[in-house]
Amino acid sequence: MSIQGAPAPSPASEGERTRAEFRGRGVRLPEWIVLGFFAYLVAISPWFNGRPHLHYQPIALLLSVAALIAALVTLQRTRIAWLMDCIRDWIPMGLTLVAFRSMELFIPSQFAHPFERIWVGWDHVLLGHWGFRTAVESLGSLIPGYLEGCYLLVYGVGTFCLVVLYLTGGRRRIDSFYAIYLAGTLGAYALFPYFPSQPPRILFPQIDPPTVDTIVRHWNLWVLRNGTIHSSVFPSAHVSSAFAAAWAMLLLMPQRKRYGWGLVVYAFSVAVATIYGRYHYAADAAAGLAISIAAAGLFLVARRRT
Repeated sequence: MSIQGAPAPSPASEGERTRAEFRGRGVRLPEWIVLGFFAYLVAISPWFNGRPHLHYQPIALLLSVAALIAALVTLQRTRIAWLMDCIRDWIPMGLTLVAFRSMELFIPSQFAHPFERIWVGWDHVLLGHWGFRTAVESLGSLIPGYLEGCYLLVYGVGTFCLVVLYLTGGRRRIDSFYAIYLAGTLGAYALFPYFPSQPPRILFPQIDPPTVDTIVRHWNLWVLRNGTIHSSVFPSAHVSSAFAAAWAMLLLMPQRKRYGWGLVVYAFSVAVATIYGRYHYAADAAAGLAISIAAAGLFLVARRRT
């Protein structure tokens, strides 16, 4: 409500206020989370001396990311403040990929397989004795093709959510989205060094493999051969990131719950795909789901305290 007799703010003054707001932004929450993750890698590195590829890279990564963020903050104090703020909306998504690739530093010289032998037994009960694989393949290639497609598209879930927030006027919620999404995704990565493991499709190729072949599965296998890491599969970051994105959209877009619930269905499909396709053990998927729930829970607790 405007005060009677007071001059209405001019468009120019409104624009100056907006530019000043953009210029005044320091390090944003998702950037702090990413910095915290790389600092965590530096902190735990001394406890993993037996990893042959791990040397001083975590320190170099931390310093590089810190320098990048400092440069972005500095540039945002210039005339291109609004443009830099938009660029910073997307930088954490790219740094998530850097964090993922950094997990390859923790690959062990050899795998002892203390966990996988237990997990594959549980999977055999689920897939074989309980008929999970038979149910998935009951309609021929229809359900397996759908599941493989869901698994393939998981790499773009975070980007999809950012686009939705932009298009629906929810750009101011991007930092809150990242708070949940990054906690769910980087939280899974953070556990990889403690659970060096190999996927069932490689370690136990003859135990309950899919019997329906699809072209999408070949695409997934190509991506995994050429673009993934090999240090661990526990917990499933595919599952944790997909569910974290779903919880974030549910919490941040209460008036448009179709996005959130659609992502919940999608994330569940990803979890099923990881088990059926033998990309992960069921234990990996369950742990990924638990991490995503923890990430959403921490966000709710923090929001209530502010």
